[in-house]
Formats: sequence, structure tokens, C-alpha cells
Amino acid sequence: MPRKNYIHNPKPFFKPSKNEKKRSAFICYAMKKASEIDVAKSNLNHTLLPIDPKTGNVLTRFRRLNKHRACAMRAIVLAMLYYFNINSNLVEASIEKLADECGLSTFSDSGNKSITRASRLISEFLEPMGFIKCKKIKSKSISNYISKKIFLTPMFFMLCNIPQSKINDYLLKKEEKRIFISFSDKKIMSQLDEKSVRKRILNALINYYTASELTKIGPKGFKKKIDIEYSNLCKLYKKKS
Repeated sequence: MPRKNYIHNPKPFFKPSKNEKKRSAFICYAMKKASEIDVAKSNLNHTLLPIDPKTGNVLTRFRRLNKHRACAMRAIVLAMLYYFNINSNLVEASIEKLADECGLSTFSDSGNKSITRASRLISEFLEPMGFIKCKKIKSKSISNYISKKIFLTPMFFMLCNIPQSKINDYLLKKEEKRIFISFSDKKIMSQLDEKSVRKRILNALINYYTASELTKIGPKGFKKKIDIEYSNLCKLYKKKS
């Protein structure tokens, strides 16, 4: 095969699954910022010292970005932002999912999938450069790939020209934001029975939390939150009456 054709899909781009829900304002902002610059041409790619994640030593032999790895990086950076959970710093997508949606997965003639292009970009460049941190996941399933959790570091956002202050502002607003069911006046509140009010609270909570957050809260924790919000509303309207 001619050398110029050795790379499958030389111009990858990120295309998320159609069934994905709408992203938060912060994620949209972050992706826009990252799209406005060329992350592959950032000065950080040349000035940062690559560190071996296992030993903490500087890597003396290190492969910098070539044309094809740079293209892969542009796509996967957007994908990581798209699946980023700002509360945990976790990218809520596997390397395989990232590879698939960035067009970096390949298949052999026998039908075997390879995500080497994405996994090497992550383990041999993004992680040593300090843009991400990876944690291996123990799995009983038989697979050719080692599952990893990917966490974005402050250096990653510096790469994307996203100020830390923006991240802090978003976290502060989310922390301060209350789950509040707005009723036009006291009369409407008094006309609703407890079941109707609790249903409104339920819908507000579902819209407020992400799917992963709801899973962590669990049924008992969710019921407790509904009780708390109902009690707060009753106290609020009792003061107004």
C-alpha cells in the first residue's frame, strides 16, 4: 500500500450520536471556544514536557504531532468536551465511543474493530502532555482493549483557550441555583393538591439533574429531595399568606 494511503480517514471529525440529549450552556460554550482555534497548533504542544504517567519521569523519546495525529486530536478534543461532566471532570464516554464518533475506528477484512488510532493518541500524547488523566477500569469482559476513565485537567482547558474563571462561574451558578417551582400567585398554589405539587417538583428535578446524577441519587434519595422541596414551597407560601 502506498505510504500516502496508510491512514484510514485522513480527515476525521466529531459527529455525536443522534439520540444524545442537548448539552449544557457551558459545554456549548467550551466546544465553540475549542472550534475557534486550532488545538493541534497550540504552543503548549511544543513547550510542555511530556511526562510518563507511570513513573512521573520526563519522556526523552517522544513522538510529537504529525499531520494525521493532529487531525485526530482536533476531532477527539471536541468529543471529550461534548461528553465532559463538569462536576466530576470525567469524560462520560469510552475510548471506543470517542473513536467511533470521531471516525477513528477501523475494521479489518475479517470484521475486527480497531481503535488504535484513538487509544494511542490518548495514551501516547494527550496523557503524557498532561491534558488528561486516565484511570484503568477493571472489567470481567473479554476484550482486546483496556477500558479507561478519562479525566480532563486544567491544562486541557488552557489548550482550548477556556479560562478557569468560566468553569468556576458555571460551578458556582449551579451550586447556588435552586430547584424552584414558580406559581403565579398564592391562589394557584392553594388550588393545587399535594399530589399535583409533588408531580411538578418531580418534573423539575428530572430536568435539573443529568442522567448520571439521577442514578447516583437513587430512588430513596430522589424521594427525599422531593420531600425537601415540597416542604420548602409550603414554608415559602405560608410566609406570603
